[in-house]
Amino acid sequence: MTQSHTHSVTVFGIPNCDTVKKSRVWLQEHAIDFVFHDFKKQGLDQHTIELWLQHLSLDVLINRKGTTWRALSDEQKTAAGNREQAIALMLNQPSLIKRPVLQITQGQQIQHVSVGFSAAQFEDIFKK
Repeated sequence: MTQSHTHSVTVFGIPNCDTVKKSRVWLQEHAIDFVFHDFKKQGLDQHTIELWLQHLSLDVLINRKGTTWRALSDEQKTAAGNREQAIALMLNQPSLIKRPVLQITQGQQIQHVSVGFSAAQFEDIFKK
Protein backbone atom coordinates (compact mmCIF):
# COMPACT_ATOMS: atom_id res chain seq x y z
CA MET A 1 0.00 0.00 0.00
CA THR A 2 1.48 3.30 -0.96
CA GLN A 3 1.84 5.67 1.94
CA SER A 4 0.21 9.03 1.48
CA HIS A 5 -0.85 11.80 3.81
CA THR A 6 -4.41 10.50 3.82
CA HIS A 7 -3.46 7.01 5.00
CA SER A 8 -2.81 6.29 8.62
CA VAL A 9 -1.53 3.03 10.06
CA THR A 10 -2.23 2.10 13.66
CA VAL A 11 -0.86 -0.92 15.48
CA PHE A 12 -3.01 -1.86 18.49
CA GLY A 13 -1.56 -4.12 21.15
CA ILE A 14 0.60 -4.20 24.24
CA PRO A 15 4.28 -3.27 24.11
CA ASN A 16 5.68 -6.41 25.76
CA CYS A 17 3.98 -8.82 23.34
CA ASP A 18 6.59 -10.46 21.07
CA THR A 19 4.32 -10.44 18.02
CA VAL A 20 3.55 -6.75 18.52
CA LYS A 21 7.30 -6.04 18.84
CA LYS A 22 8.01 -7.90 15.59
CA SER A 23 5.30 -5.99 13.73
CA ARG A 24 6.63 -2.63 14.97
CA VAL A 25 10.19 -3.51 13.96
CA TRP A 26 9.01 -4.62 10.50
CA LEU A 27 7.13 -1.36 9.95
CA GLN A 28 10.15 0.69 11.10
CA GLU A 29 12.52 -1.29 8.86
CA HIS A 30 10.22 -0.65 5.89
CA ALA A 31 9.93 3.08 6.69
CA ILE A 32 6.17 2.88 7.17
CA ASP A 33 4.83 5.56 9.49
CA PHE A 34 2.52 4.19 12.14
CA VAL A 35 1.02 5.01 15.51
CA PHE A 36 1.20 2.48 18.32
CA HIS A 37 -1.89 2.25 20.52
CA ASP A 38 -1.27 0.42 23.80
CA PHE A 39 -4.77 -0.76 24.57
CA LYS A 40 -3.95 -1.65 28.16
CA LYS A 41 -2.76 1.90 28.92
CA GLN A 42 -4.76 3.92 26.37
CA GLY A 43 -7.85 1.72 26.50
CA LEU A 44 -10.30 0.68 23.83
CA ASP A 45 -13.85 1.69 23.18
CA GLN A 46 -16.84 -0.29 21.99
CA HIS A 47 -17.03 1.67 18.73
CA THR A 48 -13.47 0.63 17.75
CA ILE A 49 -14.15 -3.05 18.39
CA GLU A 50 -17.41 -2.85 16.44
CA LEU A 51 -15.54 -1.30 13.51
CA TRP A 52 -13.00 -4.14 13.63
CA LEU A 53 -15.85 -6.66 13.64
CA GLN A 54 -17.02 -5.24 10.30
CA HIS A 55 -13.73 -6.59 8.90
CA LEU A 56 -13.03 -9.60 11.15
CA SER A 57 -15.08 -12.32 12.79
CA LEU A 58 -15.18 -12.82 16.54
CA ASP A 59 -13.26 -16.07 16.05
CA VAL A 60 -10.40 -14.15 14.45
CA LEU A 61 -10.38 -11.25 16.91
CA ILE A 62 -10.54 -13.25 20.16
CA ASN A 63 -7.37 -15.06 21.17
CA ARG A 64 -8.57 -18.43 22.40
CA LYS A 65 -5.03 -19.75 22.87
CA GLY A 66 -3.75 -17.24 25.42
CA THR A 67 -3.58 -17.33 29.19
CA THR A 68 -6.32 -14.70 29.51
CA TRP A 69 -8.76 -17.00 27.64
CA ARG A 70 -7.77 -20.03 29.72
CA ALA A 71 -8.41 -18.03 32.91
CA LEU A 72 -12.02 -17.27 31.92
CA SER A 73 -14.86 -19.20 33.49
CA ASP A 74 -16.79 -21.63 31.30
CA GLU A 75 -19.70 -19.19 31.46
CA GLN A 76 -17.50 -16.35 30.11
CA LYS A 77 -16.13 -18.59 27.35
CA THR A 78 -19.67 -19.45 26.31
CA ALA A 79 -20.65 -15.77 26.42
CA ALA A 80 -17.78 -14.97 24.03
CA GLY A 81 -19.84 -16.58 21.27
CA ASN A 82 -22.37 -13.75 21.56
CA ARG A 83 -21.25 -10.55 19.83
CA GLU A 84 -22.37 -8.09 22.52
CA GLN A 85 -21.07 -10.21 25.39
CA ALA A 86 -17.79 -10.81 23.54
CA ILE A 87 -17.33 -7.06 23.04
CA ALA A 88 -17.95 -6.51 26.77
CA LEU A 89 -15.36 -9.18 27.61
CA MET A 90 -12.77 -7.60 25.26
CA LEU A 91 -13.39 -4.15 26.73
CA ASN A 92 -12.99 -5.54 30.24
CA GLN A 93 -9.94 -7.69 29.36
CA PRO A 94 -8.13 -6.33 26.28
CA SER A 95 -5.60 -9.18 26.51
CA LEU A 96 -8.34 -11.39 25.00
CA ILE A 97 -7.78 -9.63 21.68
CA LYS A 98 -5.34 -11.26 19.28
CA ARG A 99 -2.34 -9.04 18.77
CA PRO A 100 -1.38 -6.96 17.04
CA VAL A 101 -4.46 -5.48 15.42
CA LEU A 102 -3.34 -3.57 12.33
CA GLN A 103 -5.73 -0.85 11.21
CA ILE A 104 -5.24 1.23 8.07
CA THR A 105 -7.52 4.17 7.51
CA GLN A 106 -7.90 6.61 4.69
CA GLY A 107 -9.56 9.78 5.86
CA GLN A 108 -12.31 8.51 8.16
CA GLN A 109 -12.74 5.17 6.38
CA ILE A 110 -11.09 1.98 7.58
CA GLN A 111 -9.46 0.34 4.58
CA HIS A 112 -7.95 -2.68 6.29
CA VAL A 113 -8.01 -4.53 9.61
CA SER A 114 -6.01 -7.66 10.35
CA VAL A 115 -4.60 -9.45 13.37
CA GLY A 116 -1.29 -11.12 13.99
CA PHE A 117 2.01 -10.65 12.25
CA SER A 118 4.17 -12.40 9.72
CA ALA A 119 6.60 -10.73 7.35
CA ALA A 120 4.78 -12.31 4.39
CA GLN A 121 1.42 -11.02 5.65
CA PHE A 122 2.70 -7.46 6.06
CA GLU A 123 4.51 -7.52 2.70
CA ASP A 124 1.22 -8.49 1.08
CA ILE A 125 -0.71 -5.75 2.92
CA PHE A 126 1.76 -2.96 2.20
CA LYS A 127 2.67 -3.79 -1.41
CA LYS A 128 -0.73 -2.54 -2.62
